[in-house]
Amino acid sequence: MRAIVVAMECEADAVRPHLAPSDKLYISGVGKVNAAAATQKAISEGAQEILNVGVAGGFADKAAIFGVYEIARAVEYDFDLSEINGMGKGVHDERNTPYFALSVKGVFPSRTLGTGDRFGDGEGDLPLLKSLDVGVRDMEGAAIAHVCEKAAVPVRALKCITNIVGRGSTGSYAANLEKALSCLSDALTSWM
Repeated sequence: MRAIVVAMECEADAVRPHLAPSDKLYISGVGKVNAAAATQKAISEGAQEILNVGVAGGFADKAAIFGVYEIARAVEYDFDLSEINGMGKGVHDERNTPYFALSVKGVFPSRTLGTGDRFGDGEGDLPLLKSLDVGVRDMEGAAIAHVCEKAAVPVRALKCITNIVGRGSTGSYAANLEKALSCLSDALTSWM
């Protein structure tokens, strides 16, 4: 079985027309814990591949609004054990890299995804995200990749950009969500 994990019902609506009979759709809810729980449930129910599909923010120099990107690697940028283990932000204990690897199909340009449990117009995270070479930011993808790595289950992710990260993100997200979901659904024809 192939499992498709999305955060929101509107993302599920974009995915449903592309599901194969053997696919199973999981709507996790927003955030890393929700996404990790849904991914683990999918794996426990027999998923042999996980697909994460959704909308996300992008960085002006690496992504365009309504652009569609495959995720080659993902980092939980808000994870920080640096005071304990001396490693950089995003590096989990007993690892030497902050990145979780994802498979790419090569249909769309690939980017690094930064995942954190916050959304907003603030710019405080921008220097860290740039240092991690993040081009796309969401609230679920790296947690999904983390669970898949632990379970040795292949994972792919596809994101469509609703907003440019930084000031004005919240308004742009709301204004662009419907069109981004349409672009995402169109992209799934060649990606799934």
